[in-house]
Amino acid sequence: MYIKNPMEIENRSMDIIRDSIRDPGFSDKELQIAMRMVHTTGDFEYSGIIDFRNDFVREALSSMRKGGNIFTDTKMALSGINRKALDKAGCEVRTFIDNEKVLEMSLEKGTTRSACAVDLALEEGIRMFVVGNAPTALFRILEHVEEGSLDPMFVVGVPVGFVGAAESKEKLREFGIPSISTVGTKGGSNVAASIINALLYMMVER
Repeated sequence: MYIKNPMEIENRSMDIIRDSIRDPGFSDKELQIAMRMVHTTGDFEYSGIIDFRNDFVREALSSMRKGGNIFTDTKMALSGINRKALDKAGCEVRTFIDNEKVLEMSLEKGTTRSACAVDLALEEGIRMFVVGNAPTALFRILEHVEEGSLDPMFVVGVPVGFVGAAESKEKLREFGIPSISTVGTKGGSNVAASIINALLYMMVER
């Protein structure tokens, strides 16, 4: 016999995670996010590499409750965020990675489409950012902050990989931006989506 009910499976999983996670001093809401990240990855190590900065949870919830557009760097993150919860919260997640203008910009500037997608997001007036894959997108966000052309409401910065990922997250933590990041190479679009889902589940009924 095995459990078949989806919510029972999830609730049992969360009980296991809660009992097993080391207490690194998370608040109750931070713990909910950490648990969702562990649940998504099946990796308890996440509980020790999550870095919350500048009252991230409160600022992110406040911003999302106002509704509006949230940028993400990948279609994978977009597809992993709960659509019904987004609609209830009055938010929309947008990605520009396949936008024709972004492709033209990347060829003209000699940089990645992910970085140029950030530029287009600014043109659209977006100030909420979720990066799960591309360090160049996170670096570009921070370049705009340094230039004074962007004041983010919050940044989820969890790009994954071995070239620039850890460095981009280290740089994010130098800023006074409400943010969540992971220390080191771990992260990913699924992790980014899990963070937004955790926030949404604090706001609306599933």
